[in-house]
Amino acid sequence: MATIFSKIISGEIPIYQVAENIDYLAFLDINPLTRGHVLVIPKKEVDYIFDLDTETYVGLMNFVKIVAEGIKLAIPCTKVGIAVVGLEVRHAHVHLIPINHVDDMNFSKEKLNLTNEELTKIADKIKHSITQVVS
Repeated sequence: MATIFSKIISGEIPIYQVAENIDYLAFLDINPLTRGHVLVIPKKEVDYIFDLDTETYVGLMNFVKIVAEGIKLAIPCTKVGIAVVGLEVRHAHVHLIPINHVDDMNFSKEKLNLTNEELTKIADKIKHSITQVVS
């Protein structure tokens, strides 16, 4: 079931990583809805999030919570929205999106086009905030 996420996990495709542990990985979406839009994935290759075994699912959601808290510290926003769509890549993943309005989570709206420099700065800021959350 190799997907683009499998290639990311193996290091074949570079990412703007914000957090990682032995089981999960979080990185910036390169076609974000808002600045700070992060994807969180289990390293285990499973297509549908509800097909994850309970331990992996609960671990993923705990990791998602830590990443969301880091995003909230790093990116000015009212809340961090969460979405699981799972149609565009056949590997379970969670979208964490800094939001100020409901429309910020409209997946049909035009995506932002950020430079590598902007993405690097955002990732570094979120990564730093996550270290504050976990310490």
